[in-house]
Amino acid sequence: MAAMREAVALERVTKRFDTVTAVDNLSLKIRAGAIFGLLGPNGAGKTTTLRMMMRIMIPDEGDIRLLGELLSERSQEVIGYLPEERGLYPRMRVKEVLVFLAALKGLSEVEAGRRADQWLERFDLAHWAHKKVIDLSKGMQQKVQFIAAVIHRPPVIILDEPFTGLDPVNAVMVKDIMLELRDQGATVILSTHRMEQVEMMCDSICLIHKGRNILDGDLKQIKQSYGKNTVRIEYSGGDGDFLKAGGAAASINRYGAVVEVKLNPGADPQELLKSAVGHGVRISRFELVEPPLNDIFIEKVSSVDA
Repeated sequence: MAAMREAVALERVTKRFDTVTAVDNLSLKIRAGAIFGLLGPNGAGKTTTLRMMMRIMIPDEGDIRLLGELLSERSQEVIGYLPEERGLYPRMRVKEVLVFLAALKGLSEVEAGRRADQWLERFDLAHWAHKKVIDLSKGMQQKVQFIAAVIHRPPVIILDEPFTGLDPVNAVMVKDIMLELRDQGATVILSTHRMEQVEMMCDSICLIHKGRNILDGDLKQIKQSYGKNTVRIEYSGGDGDFLKAGGAAASINRYGAVVEVKLNPGADPQELLKSAVGHGVRISRFELVEPPLNDIFIEKVSSVDA
């Protein structure tokens, strides 16, 4: 089945810049027809890895295969790329720049214009089509950049921080389109610091730190492997001292009205509930859940640095 093929495979890839090793012996496989999250702290080597997939940079060691073939000059024809830093020509007009970039990917001027009109309409940018890119807000420019990445309908789409500059409404629109593209068979490679988006969208992930793969695989299986060791609590009253009672809590993360408590090994979550009652706290939500991806991210990175 096509969905089981590898869209991208890295085998022992290394990239150095003078004395700095940005990517270190990195191997990973990205399944075709899925949304894949490439994660890591700042400076982990994510953007360098994406640029090597694009053949913007050449690895010092190792191989990269795209749709089963080693990267070549033709590889960019089947990739759509949204860079973290905007890559639009600021003095060109919006539709003009989209048609130009689509033509570089092999579309005729007529077809590129037709698709540009469709996408601009969908993103509520039709009335900006003949304005210069420099006249658009940052959020509008980001939407144009996204259109440029997908206008030629590539089978592999690489998105580096695609939600930058977008308000919540437009972030949802981009998210929905990414899911739509995946359902149509495209492979979407996503690099972002927004863990909530990764957790809701990605089929699989790779977490890299200091250029190395420290965690990868199916996202659901990764979360399940940690077990349900986190209690999500919503409460009112009290000062939160009940959360520390009894030694059940290994760590406490507060998110305003909601608190997530990671339990110590062997701890009974009912002890937290008893402590809440004893402190006169009113509980409106008490749920035992798998740890959020953000906690897994922090734990894995911290364990490497320890």
